[in-house]
Amino acid sequence: MKKVSIRVVGSVQGVGFRFSTKLVADQIGVYGIVRNEPDGSVYIEANGDPEKIDLFIEKIRNSPSPSGYVDSIIVEELPSLKIRDKFTISN
Repeated sequence: MKKVSIRVVGSVQGVGFRFSTKLVADQIGVYGIVRNEPDGSVYIEANGDPEKIDLFIEKIRNSPSPSGYVDSIIVEELPSLKIRDKFTISN
């Protein structure tokens, strides 16, 4: 089980980014949360098999939303994150 937090910066709010992220997570079989942050970034927590998490990170890096674009992402592996059993959109 791999658990990561991801901070995504770019054109990621108001472009369907959270919805597209959930679709990708559901397709791959990754669980967690995605939410908009006040600074215009998007925050993601994800857990799952290491190979699935790596694929998920690549999909996020390339922007799951066709209307958005990603300038940068910061990924941290955090074993202390809560294990989630579904992927949800917050706020």
